[in-house]
Amino acid sequence: MPKQNYLLDACALLAFYDSEKGADVVRELLKSAERGEITLSMNAANLIEVYYDRIREVGSENADETIRNIYEDSPISIIEELTPDIVREASYFKATGKMSFADTILLATARCTGATVVTCDHVELEPVERQGQIPFLWIRPQF
Repeated sequence: MPKQNYLLDACALLAFYDSEKGADVVRELLKSAERGEITLSMNAANLIEVYYDRIREVGSENADETIRNIYEDSPISIIEELTPDIVREASYFKATGKMSFADTILLATARCTGATVVTCDHVELEPVERQGQIPFLWIRPQF
């Protein structure tokens, strides 16, 4: 039986780093991935969001350390290639919905890899969940 595959949205990883509500859910996913029970990934386009947020919040040096730790010491696999399938799917999401470019990459990556999206972005992503095409794990309820 294949492992459950989870795909992190930037807001979920930022909730973890900022100890916001839902950080415990992300922490448990990280632990499960470290034990090899699940796969945990993130598209590099969404990691850019984490990086620039960390620059704003904690400065460039600490942001660099965060990104280095994600690449070198975390169980998160970074998906760096925008395959033709991801490009096609992202274009579809951008053309048919009002969402950010990064969210289109997130959704396209989830669809192409069969991953469950881990997020707290109810505003942009709940309409997609209602379509039933991509599974979601909400780390906290909508405020």
